[in-house]
Amino acid sequence: MIDHILKPLHRFAEAVAAGLLAIIFVAFLVQIVMRYVFNAPVGWTTELSLAAWLWLVLWGAAFVLKDDEEIRIDMISARGSYRTRRVVASVVALAIIVLFGLSLPGAWSYVTFMKVEKSSYLGVRMDITYSIYIVFVVAVILRAVRQLVRGPDKATSDMPSSASAL
Repeated sequence: MIDHILKPLHRFAEAVAAGLLAIIFVAFLVQIVMRYVFNAPVGWTTELSLAAWLWLVLWGAAFVLKDDEEIRIDMISARGSYRTRRVVASVVALAIIVLFGLSLPGAWSYVTFMKVEKSSYLGVRMDITYSIYIVFVVAVILRAVRQLVRGPDKATSDMPSSASAL
């Protein structure tokens, strides 16, 4: 049931990420044409690319990446029993909830304060540009809550016991 709801939302998140990537690419091409063909460089393309990149990274980390696609340092827990992995996952999830939760009021204060600033070329309020960070923090906290409730997969680790770091 829940997958029936989440799958279209995940596809939407992927489409937004693809759109942001397209914006970056088009802005890059416009900058090249303006600079090298017309000898008239424009600054708005750089500003647009940077804002779209910020949104792409945080949006993608919040909504597009799946749990098994994240980079994690699990050298200890991956070799442990299910109980060990459960304890480590719970401690990490709690740490994420507490640390990101503690940072949320300060981040909210900063983002809302930035409404007084506008971007140089496009004139976009900076609170709009940085608002994606609040969305990212809330999504990370919710994912950590889900991890805390659900726990790690019972399947064995995908890292073989004789794995090398090289």
